[in-house]
Amino acid sequence: MARNIFRLSFASIYPLYVEKVERKQRTREELDEVIEWLTGYDEAGLQRVIADGVDLETFFEQAPAFNPNASLITGVICGVRVEQIEDPLMQKVRYLDKLVDEVARGKKMTSILRTA
Repeated sequence: MARNIFRLSFASIYPLYVEKVERKQRTREELDEVIEWLTGYDEAGLQRVIADGVDLETFFEQAPAFNPNASLITGVICGVRVEQIEDPLMQKVRYLDKLVDEVARGKKMTSILRTA
């Protein structure tokens, strides 16, 4: 089951992330900022992976510069502590989920991006 999530296209998940943050009065730009911080994709790169229908596995494997501070992302997502997830790819997926949750909850961007 878990492996099936890796075959989902980033393009199919991205609108759900947008909907989640906008429902909480946050913006697509804030969402993109955290995705770019985590993965190293720029705006053009994000648009390209969305247009190309890249799956999650490829999205993370081809990330230009996965942020070394991602290990500072801690907490529970889907009932599991992200820092304890053993599968590296699943951990990256859950890091992104956690960041999206933090944006939607109204956390300050400096805190989300682990800069303060």
